[in-house]
Amino acid sequence: MGRGRVSASDLISVTEYHAFSDGKVADVRATTADATPAMYTSAPPHCATSEFRPLDISDVIKDVKLLPDKQCSADPMATWRLKQCADVLAPFLCHMFNTSLQQGYVPSKSAFITPLLKKPDLDSADVKSYRPISNLLVLSKLLERLVARQLLDYLNAHHLLPDCQSAYRLYHSTETAILKVMSDILFVLDSGDLEMLTLLDLSAAFDTVDHYIILKRLFHHLSYTVCILS
Repeated sequence: MGRGRVSASDLISVTEYHAFSDGKVADVRATTADATPAMYTSAPPHCATSEFRPLDISDVIKDVKLLPDKQCSADPMATWRLKQCADVLAPFLCHMFNTSLQQGYVPSKSAFITPLLKKPDLDSADVKSYRPISNLLVLSKLLERLVARQLLDYLNAHHLLPDCQSAYRLYHSTETAILKVMSDILFVLDSGDLEMLTLLDLSAAFDTVDHYIILKRLFHHLSYTVCILS
């Protein structure tokens, strides 16, 4: 069995892991319940968008071809088969996705959660030793890719992303983030000054994102009103 790929299916129950995950998120939210209310800065006056660009068949075919071959085991169609039949299926998928964007409605989306050991030397009988890996159905992933591309195109066109953001940007990664930090440190040291680095690790960051706050931020700071409608 591969490093860090131990499954919890035979060691802990689904109910036990579900209760642990819900409790973890609830505990993190409870510690921030009395936090200062979120503040929002206004978007620049020249940028605004209120609707998604209609997809065309070429958009769908392009993203189908980019899908990884590895898939969720519950998918009714193998990803390699979808890619093989992309030209035939693309018109139907394009119509379905455009209808979803126009109506602001996403069909029921299910994720299959697989708990995997964080490190091979951790106690496999302890629910705290696992991290959840979510596997979406391939069509859900495809729709997300198409929507994310339009959002990023809008953000890049209006220069709304922070200059130092490395995640979710083309030609940016953890490597560019590390290079930026190292460059700043070396610059300060070369100037004869002292340097201190403070790192922050957020527990269950993605699981505890407040959807209302993020939608309000998209609306006020990015003027991305289409997200409020969806």
